[in-house]
Amino acid sequence: MAVGQQQASQQSLFTDDFFYFILRLRKSRIQSVVARVRRMYPDESPEQQARRLIASTKAISFAAGGVVHVPSIIPGFGIVYEGVGFVAGTSILTRMHLYLVLEIALLFGKDIDESERVKELAAVVAACAASVAAPVAVLAVSLNPAFAVATGALAATAVSRAIGESAIRRYQRSTAPEAAVPAPAKG
Repeated sequence: MAVGQQQASQQSLFTDDFFYFILRLRKSRIQSVVARVRRMYPDESPEQQARRLIASTKAISFAAGGVVHVPSIIPGFGIVYEGVGFVAGTSILTRMHLYLVLEIALLFGKDIDESERVKELAAVVAACAASVAAPVAVLAVSLNPAFAVATGALAATAVSRAIGESAIRRYQRSTAPEAAVPAPAKG
């Protein structure tokens, strides 16, 4: 086996392990969601279908982003459950966004097993971490838990849209035909 093939094979194994062991993402679920969207909206472009996935994710993000911070409203008792809810909610939101990016990649004909997805998913994790920081900062500054609930819902929704739209732009660029480059003018 050539060194290049061996390296590509090892990278593929790493990608599989990272996605499906560490992140616990299920390929079959990603593929079935994409197949269902394609069946439901056969006349739509991949971009339109991706926007449907984004809209669905935004609705769930809004609810989950707010619910994560609801325990902080209950004095004393809420602080204990705020930590548990924060960890669980953040994990759920992050995984949901990882699925969203892989579903959009598949809609645009990308190989979801490709090692390029690892970098994209790392960016998703970073974006999710930033969205979680917003309500925590609001709570620290205002000391009003109701503001943290609202901020959490809005931040989670905003990150869903940003992640989804970024994925659409990325995959459209990589599938678009190369623009014709005009020949240099003679003169």
